[in-house]
Amino acid sequence: MKPIIEVNNLSKRYSIGRRQSYGSLREEVSDAFSRPFRRIFSSSAGKAEAKEDTVWAIKDVSFNVAEGEIVGIIGRNGAGKSTLLKILSRITEPTEGRVVMRGRVASLLEVGTGFHPELTGRENIFLNGALLGMTGAEIKARFDGIVEFSEIDKFLDTPVKRYSSGMYVRLAFAVAAHLEPEILIVDEVLAVGDAAFQRKCLGKMSEAARGGRTVLFVSHNMGAVQRLCERAIVMHNGNVLKDSFVESAVASYLNISHENIGGRDDLYGIKRDSNEFSNIKFSKCHVLDSEGKVNVSLKYGEPFTVLLEAVSTTTHEDISLVVAADSITGVRVFTTVSEDFGVLYRAVPGEPLRAEVHFDKLVLTPGCYVLSIAIRSGKVGLDTLMNIIGFEVTAQAFGNITPHSGTFGLVSVDSEWRPPKSIVF
Repeated sequence: MKPIIEVNNLSKRYSIGRRQSYGSLREEVSDAFSRPFRRIFSSSAGKAEAKEDTVWAIKDVSFNVAEGEIVGIIGRNGAGKSTLLKILSRITEPTEGRVVMRGRVASLLEVGTGFHPELTGRENIFLNGALLGMTGAEIKARFDGIVEFSEIDKFLDTPVKRYSSGMYVRLAFAVAAHLEPEILIVDEVLAVGDAAFQRKCLGKMSEAARGGRTVLFVSHNMGAVQRLCERAIVMHNGNVLKDSFVESAVASYLNISHENIGGRDDLYGIKRDSNEFSNIKFSKCHVLDSEGKVNVSLKYGEPFTVLLEAVSTTTHEDISLVVAADSITGVRVFTTVSEDFGVLYRAVPGEPLRAEVHFDKLVLTPGCYVLSIAIRSGKVGLDTLMNIIGFEVTAQAFGNITPHSGTFGLVSVDSEWRPPKSIVF
């Protein structure tokens, strides 16, 4: 069976200072309007040839997507994700390569895409349905579901130019999901909505995939990507860095988002908050596995250590060190403070302060996490670095420990199930 999406050696080049030889209808209209002005300005400049700067937004990108798959597309800003989606959505043309889309495509790329601002919400529902090739009867059959999902029934006959960004997104997603395209493309636009609406959207995309439709989902929220997708494509510098199971792909994304994952030797030069002192700073931080090696991936249940080093230009007495871990969705999962364990440190000029905190068992469930560190004197923060080390907890268990899925929570706890000693009900 042929894949529903085929992307072969896809590339997109943008030239600055020179008209593109092809583009979308919007680009052509804009170019036609501005062409006379460019001629005037170029003539006044002595008809000098404009310097051509070429930028490849994506280069030689290839992948296939099967019908019914939900595929995450992740990467840092500027990695080429948006350019790729615009080509797949037929908003812009590729410079090189070929794309085959076997089915109707509905895209939600940015607030306002596909809506006419002067038309009402009701009119835009029918307009978008018509653009997808649906009949009036098909649109009417889904109309009530769209309105109910979007929760904007009071503003249905108001021109959408008066909608807030949240209202815009609600209606746009409801239209895209309920008009039942074979392929649904959703960008980071869902970040505009509130948490409850985001959960509805994720549920709707899962429902669409169970119904045989295909979803491409772009997000910087790795928690949402992991919950929704089984597979993810990591974009980096316009190329496909990795195409794999979502856990492995997210780990790669974390790797490129936090350079020198597992260890940092460059912390002293990182810019700090101006409100904090500058006479004592962290210089190094390493995550060590059970063998004492700097490691990207730690096994579930494995002992591990965080090694810290700080440099001070003045003497500090009775300072406390802090290590905290967050999930990639920003949830704090633990904080340990040396002072709480009766351990305080002294820092003197010319002698690096070194310390380590050891954990007997890695109780974090498989997934990706980031560490933050701090130096404190009492309640005063002397140095704080947020999200400076990334690491992965793999599903591979340490020893005979049974691994737990991250779907059961972020932390695994020891517990004992037994009959009650007395009836308390």
